[in-house]
Amino acid sequence: MQFTAKELAKIVHGTVEGDENARVWQPCKIEEGCEGGITFLGNAKYTHYIYEKQSTIVIVRKDFVPEHPVGSTLIRVENPYMAVAVLLHAFNERTKPPRGRSWRSSVGKGSKIGKHCYLGPYAVVGRHTQVGNDVKIYPNAYIGDNCKIGDGTIIYAGVKIYEGVEIGRNCIIHAGAVIGADGFGFAPAGDGTWNKIDQIGNVVLEDNVEVGANTCIDRATMGSTRLHEGAKVDNLCQIAHNVVVGRNTAMAAQVGIAGSCKVGEECIIAGQAGLVGHISVGDHVTIGAQSGVTHNIPDNSTIFGSPAIDGSKRRKIEVLIRNLDKLADRIERLEKQ
Repeated sequence: MQFTAKELAKIVHGTVEGDENARVWQPCKIEEGCEGGITFLGNAKYTHYIYEKQSTIVIVRKDFVPEHPVGSTLIRVENPYMAVAVLLHAFNERTKPPRGRSWRSSVGKGSKIGKHCYLGPYAVVGRHTQVGNDVKIYPNAYIGDNCKIGDGTIIYAGVKIYEGVEIGRNCIIHAGAVIGADGFGFAPAGDGTWNKIDQIGNVVLEDNVEVGANTCIDRATMGSTRLHEGAKVDNLCQIAHNVVVGRNTAMAAQVGIAGSCKVGEECIIAGQAGLVGHISVGDHVTIGAQSGVTHNIPDNSTIFGSPAIDGSKRRKIEVLIRNLDKLADRIERLEKQ
């Protein structure tokens, strides 16, 4: 699996500076450059590696000006990060995808499996479930009854998808994720015990949604828990019942969203942030790491802290907190005077 600089430049819409016939067969980190490796320079603090570690090809910005001689062939592009995403996909596409159905897999009565699918050993598809074309279901994955899986979706090993879940086209569900378990619904019985509230809704993941490893997305009490097209969820997140996540919103690891919370489009939720239930977060909102969101957030906001407040106000508060010892000393001196 090799590429020439000329081939790669065509793929990433870049221009070659150096040997257009230079060949690479493995992507590598810039600090671990090697012969046959291709890497990228996307952050200025790593610039010194381009002179110290001689990868065969390095992707750089169009306006990059080297301070010292560079032995690598360069491919100049507008956006190195985007180019690398395209590049890694190209390498991955040349890896032959698994196909065929293992004799140790199981498909229930009334289910339909599309063309060119892969069912690994001990993969289970329940009854009356529709699986589209080019779907990959890896070993020990479970898909319940009456589910729908769209074309090109990948379901990795150990994923558990409960009954009635709908997953769109070109989704990726990573190992250990649980989609459609009961929402956390209980009513106090008055005697110290709890009565379970049946969760009779489902989960809907629209096209191009990605769900990280060991993430849980609960089914709705009624209706649907829904992740709109292009939403990206990292590992170890919890999305509770009846949550709605907007188009192209991304959240990092250990985010928790409580029941019936509505999150808008193209939001960014950083790691370990928590959102209480029954609030609305607008479009284009950025929520900082470890933030605790307790109230509605308008469009185009940046918030962080716990409780989360406007970013500019929070930064002023943080400055004051760092100087509390000096302020306390000053107050003490004034009181003595």
